[in-house]
Amino acid sequence: MARLLALVLIMACGPVFSQDREIEKRVAALANELRCLVCQNQTLADSNAPLAVDLRNQIREQLKAGASEGEVIAFMVARYGDFVLYRPPLKASTIALWAGPFVLLLLGIWILFRRIARRRAPEPQLSEAERAQAAKLLE
Repeated sequence: MARLLALVLIMACGPVFSQDREIEKRVAALANELRCLVCQNQTLADSNAPLAVDLRNQIREQLKAGASEGEVIAFMVARYGDFVLYRPPLKASTIALWAGPFVLLLLGIWILFRRIARRRAPEPQLSEAERAQAAKLLE
């Protein structure tokens, strides 16, 4: 009788556990797309900051309420701006985020070449008297 009761309980709770697992997968996927506002170099999934935990819980609650992933992301962007996105979209306000690394790379290469060019000393031009003196020393 106890086994039958346990089996019925497991079968009744199976869809609930399955639904919870599906929501947790969706929460994890969204948490990997959003930046921790405290750590700034970690995703919400990677961060253990209290704010990151709160944001993951907020994502979970919205998904349980029936919100789609797009609606959750739109809510977060409306509340925290494009900075909350780990991969912000390319638009006028985020162009520095996308172009900045390339500009800094080109600037670094330009500075490197200028420094190398300045280190190269021009070959000394010897006068005839200096050449004669050098030849005399070498004999």
